Amino acid sequence: MRTIKGIGVSAGRVLGPSLRMPPPVPEPAADARFNADSTVDGEKARLKDAAEEVRADLRHRAETSSGDAKAVLDATAMMATDPMLLKAAGKHINAGMAADRAVWEAGLEVAAMLQSLGGYMAERTQDVLDVRARIVAQLDGLPAPGIPASDVPFILTAEELAPADTATLDPAKVIGLVTSGGGPQSHTAILARSLGLPAVVGAVGADSIAEGADLYLDGATGTVVVDPGAAEREAAQKYASRVSLPPFSGTGTTSDGYRVPLLANVGSGKDAQAAAAAGAEGVGLLRTEFCFLGRDSEPGLEEQVAAYGAVFEAFPGRKVVVRTLDAGADKPLPFLTDASEPNPALGVRGYRTDRSSPGVLGRQLEAIAAAAGAHEADVWVMAPMISTAEEAADFAVKCTGVGLAIPGVMIEVPAAAIMAQAVLSKVRFASLGTNDLTQYTMAADRQLGTLATLNDPWQPAVLQLIKRTVDGARAAEAAAEPDPSAAAAKNVGVCGEAAADPALAVVLAGMGVNTLSMTPRALTSVGAVLATVSLAQAQDLASLALDASTAAEARTSVRSRLPILEELAL
Repeated sequence: MRTIKGIGVSAGRVLGPSLRMPPPVPEPAADARFNADSTVDGEKARLKDAAEEVRADLRHRAETSSGDAKAVLDATAMMATDPMLLKAAGKHINAGMAADRAVWEAGLEVAAMLQSLGGYMAERTQDVLDVRARIVAQLDGLPAPGIPASDVPFILTAEELAPADTATLDPAKVIGLVTSGGGPQSHTAILARSLGLPAVVGAVGADSIAEGADLYLDGATGTVVVDPGAAEREAAQKYASRVSLPPFSGTGTTSDGYRVPLLANVGSGKDAQAAAAAGAEGVGLLRTEFCFLGRDSEPGLEEQVAAYGAVFEAFPGRKVVVRTLDAGADKPLPFLTDASEPNPALGVRGYRTDRSSPGVLGRQLEAIAAAAGAHEADVWVMAPMISTAEEAADFAVKCTGVGLAIPGVMIEVPAAAIMAQAVLSKVRFASLGTNDLTQYTMAADRQLGTLATLNDPWQPAVLQLIKRTVDGARAAEAAAEPDPSAAAAKNVGVCGEAAADPALAVVLAGMGVNTLSMTPRALTSVGAVLATVSLAQAQDLASLALDASTAAEARTSVRSRLPILEELAL
């Protein structure tokens, strides 16, 4: 029996055989030339045949898929025989390069060109690299990338999963995920939470797990056991036979009746309908990027009004918090952002784009106001990447200028958390984006598995900044003119993934966070755990976490005092 520790990102305890993602297709030798018995035309024919085989395989799988999976596979199939890719490879073959090396080089060139274009074209970069690997595998007789096939349920182990890898992931067969790379906010972690799959990321040593080895995976504690014993088998059996939690009641509250509204993070009208069906009390984060990504020009007013209205329609009379366009960094737009920035994560993104491209934000606010006027939702609007009180004040003026009465800010930049009182004196509310707040506080890219322990919302520095934001809000309230209306209240919410962790959600409520927003799938577990503690107990647990000197100490000390987590295998 061998234990491997990682970071648990999606709760659950499962047993199953290990199946590995096929290893990355190795890069062909840089000096690879085609054989003397081959010709330029013969090598080009080999490349064309391999590309056709890849296209046919992907099209066949697309025909048996649906929804997003079908769309991803269809797009990848088209790229397999893309004339631009094959023409670029053909030029290298003309110079005597072997077909596998030629398409490898061509893939690099096409990917770099698409990345420089930004927007939708930049998003196709991953498709190009995936197709390149598949064609090379076909040419060299190697296993193609993709989720392995199996007749029995299994635990998938990998270095990390790319978006294309997940297009055909079947939760009925893949019962758990273990990756040696990635962090709490990596693609794998987000996928696992959305599918409800137990998962552990950043599990150093997972690469050495033998194919077919029996595994026990605890997605709450981040534990993976190879060749598990009786205790682990019993724990998995208890989890499998657990009584299912009833659906979220639609009212987030502590055991003594203290209200903590539980909201949903959504990115479209379809998402909003699903969140409403799951019992969400409103929307704590509407990501408006869905309107802008994948295009080379700004969407028009009517298009935006219709898109936002589809979300507002799902929550009549309920709060819907709209985040204005968060372009930049990992979401470049050719008409708004500069893809050549040396450090985009610290560059012109979010609210800052209004400096370099004024007008886009104003037109978006007009569209939000028009959509709000046509529906009954209680619309709040916040700007991402606010760093100073001056920026907050400017955004508030823009909102009120178009008739949006409740302006707010995202707290993602440590400076904004430290200066929360001044920032919140200019706006009505703040929402903590704990994903970016953690990344910026710890100076750790949230996609890097090697930095996963730093990129943990339980880090004491992050918890202290959250508490400082809440304290700043209360101070801003006290400094405001006496007002019996709700206008003087300064609401603080959390819309980052931290809110979806049931134990951390209790801590956040104990700190004084007013609302929690999460993936709809997390509403049931967060609501169930929150209902087992009183406000005083939540405050005690918050003090415990704030006094900890390490993330592990904070997490362990809080979890040990929440027995419901063990009962529910959370």
